[in-house]
Amino acid sequence: MDPLAGALTHNRAMDVRLRILALLLGARICLSYQGASAQAGIIQERSATSELSVSGDIPSKFVFQTKDLDAMPQVSALVIQENGSKSKFTGVLLRSLLEKAGAPIGRALRGKAMASYVLAKARDGYEVMFTLPELDPSFGNERVLVVYKQDGKPLFGYEGPFKILCPDDKAGARSIRMLTSLEIVRLRK
Repeated sequence: MDPLAGALTHNRAMDVRLRILALLLGARICLSYQGASAQAGIIQERSATSELSVSGDIPSKFVFQTKDLDAMPQVSALVIQENGSKSKFTGVLLRSLLEKAGAPIGRALRGKAMASYVLAKARDGYEVMFTLPELDPSFGNERVLVVYKQDGKPLFGYEGPFKILCPDDKAGARSIRMLTSLEIVRLRK
């Protein structure tokens, strides 16, 4: 074999190995950056969305933070997870939050107010609706919770910081994670 041809073949092989090595190193740096960026994003997201707003057909907008929920009467629900384990969720009744925000609950839930509902909205765009009469103890007395703790700890990442939990529903579609707002709508004014 010609010595010059052998040197060229060796250089090409070395060039291919260096390119592969550079590609792998670049991919590792990129993945490391994405992981750190995603982790920082979750931390920022938690601090930026640790409020639950209640607005709509009420006297004025109301904003709840975790400390506000801590000061209210606490309720808990034991839930069996998909993997068979049990978790204790703690929070407040949805109707208690709505009443504190000025929604027509209790004695105020009469006449035209009976045609009212609350639209719960999540950060990911998911929405569910509850009528005020189904939540009121005088009518449906549906037990719907706004939870913010699981097994005594704040809800983690994509679950929280607030979550609607309907422990008595047969299907879990009305339980909504990443809860950000509640909007009260009165159809008859």
